[in-house]
Amino acid sequence: MEIILKQDVDNLGNKDQIVNVRPGYANNYLIPQGYAAAATASAKKVLAEKIKQQAHKEAKMVADAQAVADKLNGVAVAIAVKVAEGGKIFGSVTAAQVADAIEAKGFSIDKRHVKVDAIKQIGEYKATVKIYKDIKAEVAVSVTAEASAE
Repeated sequence: MEIILKQDVDNLGNKDQIVNVRPGYANNYLIPQGYAAAATASAKKVLAEKIKQQAHKEAKMVADAQAVADKLNGVAVAIAVKVAEGGKIFGSVTAAQVADAIEAKGFSIDKRHVKVDAIKQIGEYKATVKIYKDIKAEVAVSVTAEASAE
């Protein structure tokens, strides 16, 4: 029996996929639980239209994300931190601090999408910002000593 999966099912398939299963499995478990629907001719047409619309939306989101990544690739941010003698930082520079510095430049970035290695010394570093799925941007991070007020 052909069914259309409404959500991902382990060892069977992913959402919006048409699969063949035994009629008992479909009628007694998958359909009543809301995991699948019968793959009638009209349901297949609806699914095809839905997939077509999703592909169009996906293409637009990828194009928008690529435009943001292109703008973000040339950005350099500076972060001033308290420093002990020898250039060692008190604590470390976190992804949240890098995200705040990027936001100050006019980009809206979630701190969870910023990847940066442990920064414990002043200097120049690279941070990777995940914009959308496989689209990433590199940001130059300059860590400098904070001017002391003595």
